[in-house]
Amino acid sequence: MGISQELLQKVKLSVSNIDAIKAAEQAFQGSLTVIDIREQSELSGGTVKDAIHIPRGFLELKIESIAPSQSERLAIYCAGGTRSLLAAKALQDMGYQNVVSIEGGFKAWKDAGLPIDYPKTLTQDFEERYARHLTLQDIGETGQLTLSQSKVLVIGAGGLGSPVLSYLAAAGVGTIGIFDHDTIDRSNLQRQTIHRDYEVGYAKVLSAERFIRELNPNVKVVSYQQRLSEQHASIVQEYDAVVDCTDNFATRFLISKMCSDSGTPHVHGAVFRFEGECAVFSESEETACYRCLHRDEPSKEESPSCSEAGVLGVLPGIIGSIQALETIKLLLGLPRGNQTLNLFDGKSLRWTKIQLNKDPDCPNCGSKKL
Repeated sequence: MGISQELLQKVKLSVSNIDAIKAAEQAFQGSLTVIDIREQSELSGGTVKDAIHIPRGFLELKIESIAPSQSERLAIYCAGGTRSLLAAKALQDMGYQNVVSIEGGFKAWKDAGLPIDYPKTLTQDFEERYARHLTLQDIGETGQLTLSQSKVLVIGAGGLGSPVLSYLAAAGVGTIGIFDHDTIDRSNLQRQTIHRDYEVGYAKVLSAERFIRELNPNVKVVSYQQRLSEQHASIVQEYDAVVDCTDNFATRFLISKMCSDSGTPHVHGAVFRFEGECAVFSESEETACYRCLHRDEPSKEESPSCSEAGVLGVLPGIIGSIQALETIKLLLGLPRGNQTLNLFDGKSLRWTKIQLNKDPDCPNCGSKKL
């Protein structure tokens, strides 16, 4: 059934059009986010350069992960400019204030000779390696290519870092950065499963790099064999997401500050004895950050280290796998556990969810920002 002219005229009264050339200029300047709502089958002829692809049926579901602020300037396009008008109206109804439709759609963009990205030709290795992802409706070819172009920084190559690095590499995340200054101790092997007994005494980042290279040689690994410090803030900005796999509050606070300052989303995880926790922090101005959850660093008596309190070896595998899952969902723009602290009790197999609220006096993101 086609769209009635009456409905279309009514939509045109409330949604503004933008011509392709102006949209390209504003997108190049970084003041406009372009969203392609065409179906997967329509992409073979190319896409607007650097556009974000969200099929029309998923637009309302995924838009908040792409544009968490309803004041963000968005330009929607389809093949010819009709579906994009209706999609822009739908976003207006959700509260988005600055949404336009690209007049004439992709055809007008192409006819104007504007930059176009063409789909990569899939290799046999790509199709075989990611076959189960390619059949998933929420990933498919476009999603898998998105993963291959993504960059994730994993801080900590220990218990939590092991499953995170394993599953991000196996999933085909294109570039993985690894921060860790430590060397492998035999006591690590009970939970840090990417390392081997013969590597005791080796740097963890080198062992992790060896593991990823053997698992998926298509992944680029960038190793930082050093302790994270404030001097590394510029490195954080180079990545699409940061995964916190550390085991101390000082480093967690530093990660939170760097991500909050740069607007980089980060995925937190922690384990203690038979318990674990994980959370996703989008680091937008409207949402809570890690320091909203923990204002001050607890004492050693309140939070002893794993070497002092112990940890069940399988716990980091469970929590780290959840961190990897949330990271992949974040990269793909899928709904995730944002603004929720997820607590896991390994003895009872019970999950508890706690809603996270922004602290107006947070030293990272609030009025008392340092």
